[in-house]
Order: sequence, then structure tokens, then C-alpha cells
Amino acid sequence: MDFLFYREDSPLLFTQAIFWIFFTIVLIVYQFLYSKINLRNHFLMWVSMYFYYLTGGYFFTLLVFSTLVDYFIGKKIYETDSQKLKKQLVFLSVFVNLAVLAYFKYTYFFVDGLNFLFETDFQASNFLSVLSNEIADTEFNIHKIILPVGISFYTFQTISYSVDIYRGQLKPVKSMADFAFFVSFFPQLVAGPIVRASDFIPQIYEEYKLSEQEFGRAIFLIINGLIKKILISDYLSTNFVDRVFSDPNAYSGFENLTAVYGYSIQIYCDFSGYTDIAIGLSLLLGFRLPINFNSPYKSLNITEFWRRWHISLSSWLRDYLYISLGGNRHGKFKTYLFLFTTMLLGGLWHGASVRFIIWGALHGIALAVHKWWLEIYPKAIDNQRDKIISGFITFHFVAFCWIFFRAEDMQKVGDILSNILFNFRADLIAEVLFSYKNIFAVMILGYGVHWLPSEWKIEIARRFNFLPDLTKAIVIVGIILMLFQIRTSEIQPFIYFQF
Repeated sequence: MDFLFYREDSPLLFTQAIFWIFFTIVLIVYQFLYSKINLRNHFLMWVSMYFYYLTGGYFFTLLVFSTLVDYFIGKKIYETDSQKLKKQLVFLSVFVNLAVLAYFKYTYFFVDGLNFLFETDFQASNFLSVLSNEIADTEFNIHKIILPVGISFYTFQTISYSVDIYRGQLKPVKSMADFAFFVSFFPQLVAGPIVRASDFIPQIYEEYKLSEQEFGRAIFLIINGLIKKILISDYLSTNFVDRVFSDPNAYSGFENLTAVYGYSIQIYCDFSGYTDIAIGLSLLLGFRLPINFNSPYKSLNITEFWRRWHISLSSWLRDYLYISLGGNRHGKFKTYLFLFTTMLLGGLWHGASVRFIIWGALHGIALAVHKWWLEIYPKAIDNQRDKIISGFITFHFVAFCWIFFRAEDMQKVGDILSNILFNFRADLIAEVLFSYKNIFAVMILGYGVHWLPSEWKIEIARRFNFLPDLTKAIVIVGIILMLFQIRTSEIQPFIYFQF
């Protein structure tokens, strides 16, 4: 019966068989409730809260806290006629949410900085562990602060609720249970996509509908996501990428370079695989989530990349941060500054590390430079040669930035770059290609499918949808058996769980 309770060494993941047993039970019960909107919403709310408990343990209390805070703040914003009070309440929502996020995400960063600057010896403490130890007689380490799963995602969602009400784009939910459902909806709770209140909450009050075509699309997305995660991302991670990044000096520059290419497709397949599954699961439950990835490595420039990569985050940063800072309303210099600041904070959102700050700063500089370039040369790229060159440069800039994102520390970043530049060992290329032939085959498969024309992908999904049900079932079972056979011995958590 241990599977009914949270286990720190085995949180509930989409790639575990136990999750699919969990979801099957949810679907069976759902068949009797989906037509009754209020009952359906309450059921999914409690299921989602339980799912978060199985995934994040006692951090479940933080999710409840965020829910209570923003429910009452949002209600008060809508009810008051005072513009001044509305602004104060929005500020309170942003402050409380970001303060909680900052405590769990950046305490070590700040404490280490203070100790370094002032030669002090402050030590971070986990107030939740202290409280739990005193009240429940637990024995948690009070000096170890663990980042709660999904906190970065649901924090942005609850902030969007207060801001959307303030902007007049949304009316408050009818009950706290409805708001708790929005915040905790389990398919996308722990790793996105970030769902805005104005997009999701209206669906809470709509009747369930799912066409045959949407059902086929949901199944296709789930299978597609599992293939991306298990066949490509996990395989590359455990068999090549993790090994090189953990000890770059043990490998040649060519191996370091190919590990960077490997990580570039690994993180895409890992994250987009999760969101494919999340969108598919949500669709089966009658809820439509926004697309989060759109073949980002096809981008011809860095601006286009951020319109295709982690779309829910980039659009959130644009609408709630960049525009709030001033957007392009205060002259060219400030526009560039706001772009840079937005991406710098976007990097910091991923973690309290110099590596993430540099990663965000590099993207911020690139976005500002590209905007400046378009003002000087506004003509669009219209010939194939220039498109290939532009796409090549964009991809390699993004891959270069991934080094800072993935490496364990700045020393490893330096080692990787040094090996690529000064220890390339071109004489070993043939030997490396032969030794890692399966790795490169999977890498080529990942990039090959990614760069397929969009029309081809749409056609593949359409043809799958029109297969007879029995054939569909055979294909699904065959793919699941294949994935089970090639799955690594240890379950690999999704990369974005750490954010």
C-alpha cells in the first residue's frame, strides 16, 4: 500500500506504470461525473491535490497556501472600486508569491553571497521542516531547503489570476474549489505549460466535449510524448550526455561538441514530451491547454526561437513582465534594456546560479541585437541560402547557451569550451562515430523528426487518427512494449521538475 502515499525516492511521474493505473482509475470514475460540471470540477480538484501530494509530499501545504492567498486577493480586487487599492492588492499578490518562490529557490544563493561579502557564517533554515518537526514530531533536516516540485509554474499561474482580474480580462471564479482546481490541475501542474487564468478558468464552467478527432489527437500526443521522453531524451541522457557533462576532460573536444548537440535535442524531447503528454491528458478530460513548443530548432532568428520554445513561459514573460516594465513604449534604448532585463529574470527563474544568469543574459543580448538589426535591415530573409545560414547560426547560438544551462558549474563550462576549441581530436571522429553509433542514430532520429516539414507531421497525426480502433490499439500496445524494453533501469525525472 506504499504507493498510496508520497515516497521521496519515487515521486509520481508520467513515465511510471503506476501513473497510468492512477489515470485509468480517474478516467473510470470520470465517466460517471463529466456531465455534471460542479461535481466534475470538485472531483478533479481533489484528484489534482492528491496527485501533487504523491509528487511533492508535504509541500502540498504551499500549494494550498498560494491558492488561499490569491483566491481572496482576486476576489477583493474585483469587488473594490478604488484603483489605488486594486494596485496595492496586485502588488501584494506578486510580492507574496515571489517571496515564497524566492525563499525556496534563492535562499542559498543570497546566504552564500552575504557570507562571501561580509565574511559571516549565516546558515539557511527550512521553516517548513522546523514547523513539521515541532508539530508532527518528524525528523526533517532543518538546514536543507528543497525546491517544491512545480512551484515556479503554479506561482506564475496564480499571479496571472490576480493580474488578469486587475486588467479587467477576467471575472473571479465562483468558488474557492474552482480556483483550487485551476491552480492544481494535475496534467500540467508540475512542469507546465503555464496556463493563464483567462484561458483556463472559462473552461471550468463549460460542458464536457471531446470529438472523435480530438480523442485521436490526445492519444497521438501522449504516445508522441512518451517516445520523445523515453526513446530519445532518456536514452541520450543516461548513455552519453550525462557522462560527458559530468567529466568533460575525460572526452575529446568532438565528444564534448556532440554532447552539446545531444543535450540540445535531449532537453527539447524531454520538455516538449512532458507537455505533449500533459496536453493529451487534459484533452481526454475535456480541457484544452495551449501549445508549448513549435519545432523551435527550425527558427531563423532568436526572436522566432522564443516564439517557438516554451511558448507559455516566453509569452508570460512578455505580457506580465516586459510589457509591465514598459515594453517598447519608452524609446529604443529602454526597449533593449527591458528585453535584456526580461530574459535575465527569465534565466534567474530557472535557478539561483551564475550559469542561469549568464544563459538569460546571452538570450537577452541576442534579442536586443536582433531587434536593433531589424531596424537597420528590415527586409525579411527570402532566399534559401540566407535562410540556411540564419537557421544554422541561430541553432548554434542556442546550443552554445545550453552549455551554461546544463553544466554543473562554471568550471565545467570552461572545460567543455576548452576541449571543443583546443582538444578537438579530429583524428578520433571515425572511432567515436563507430563506438557511439547507437547514440548518434537516436540523435539523428530526434533531429530528423524535429526538422520534418510541419505538413508531414500533421499528415502523420491525421492518418493515425483515421486508423481503425483495433489497429490503433495494436500500434499503441506495440509502442508501449518497445518503450518498456528500451527504458533505462532508473526512472529519469523530467528536466523541468527541478525548476
